[in-house]
Amino acid sequence: MPQIKRIGVLTGGGDAPGLNAVIRAVVKSAFNAGIEVVGLEDSFDGLLDPTRSRILTPKDVTGILRLGGTILGTTNHGNPFEYPVDTPEGKVDYSDRVVDTFHKMGLQALVVIGGDGSLSIAHQFYLKGIPVVGVPKTIDNDIVGTTSCFGFDTAVAFAAEAIDRLHTTAEAHKRIMVVEVMGRYAGWIALQGGIAGGADVILLPEIPYDPEKVAAAIRRRKEIGAKFSIIVVAEGAKPVGGSFTVREAARAGYVERLGGVGVLLAEQLDEMTGVEARCVVLGHLQRGGGPTAFDRVLATRFGGAAVQLIQRGVFGKMVANNPPDIVPIPLADVVGRTKTVPLDSDLIKTARAIGVSLGD
Repeated sequence: MPQIKRIGVLTGGGDAPGLNAVIRAVVKSAFNAGIEVVGLEDSFDGLLDPTRSRILTPKDVTGILRLGGTILGTTNHGNPFEYPVDTPEGKVDYSDRVVDTFHKMGLQALVVIGGDGSLSIAHQFYLKGIPVVGVPKTIDNDIVGTTSCFGFDTAVAFAAEAIDRLHTTAEAHKRIMVVEVMGRYAGWIALQGGIAGGADVILLPEIPYDPEKVAAAIRRRKEIGAKFSIIVVAEGAKPVGGSFTVREAARAGYVERLGGVGVLLAEQLDEMTGVEARCVVLGHLQRGGGPTAFDRVLATRFGGAAVQLIQRGVFGKMVANNPPDIVPIPLADVVGRTKTVPLDSDLIKTARAIGVSLGD
């Protein structure tokens, strides 16, 4: 194959601390290998309109390692395969335009930094002939094949700090504090953030909860003299026999938005225990701020590894954290799957061993 001289990079899906660190690593690694990098703005939209792109040099990425967000912008509702359009030549979808633009821009490879949705799109474009390398990004840590994703450690650290702060007000007012965290259908943030923050109850999507058993755990704490309780609940947690709490149903180009289970649970516990309960939803605060040192290092390793794969002509892969190495795995083995918390995991066993109620 011809030597790679010009590549594109984009960020897709929800933002996560560490995106800029990956961009920086891609640009610097490519520059040192004699490869020009084109930054594509707002995910795949940057391949629909060539004016929404720009050359990135080491100067352009100076100082962004510590910054949250993404200098390229992102979107989580821009799937080029989902919007068919009519043309004089007949009906085509935006994906054909993306492929055409990719070649017209003189790009020889594409680095897609994104979660399950963006990586699924990347895989589809790989099947249409675009040389793609994926970089896993999600604060939810739910991408299969990689032990961890950048952004997750930062989200957990923030959740733990928030829980620490809520301990003091919960104790002062003798309240139940319910903390709702992100994670969609995986409970990694809730579980690790809850353990790190010393939560008394942790409710996960993987383990349907019984509100009465949660209330019983609160009563047991009162019996031993504890005057407050901290409950961490994942946005995708659901009661036994119940369903997810959905804020907005799925529609064309948009996945369903979860949220609200914390408020419902607080209202239930207030009535069932006689203890005043309040809910705090951390929401997008978990996505903001600068990345932790761990996430900066992991993101940098991912970016560097992606460029190395391109230099070797290895495409259709995602770089994955397989300690102590960063390894390539086929995108085909990743897309359409979700990494949830195993019920026999050490974290689950540890939580139960120290007396944390999981609501079951």
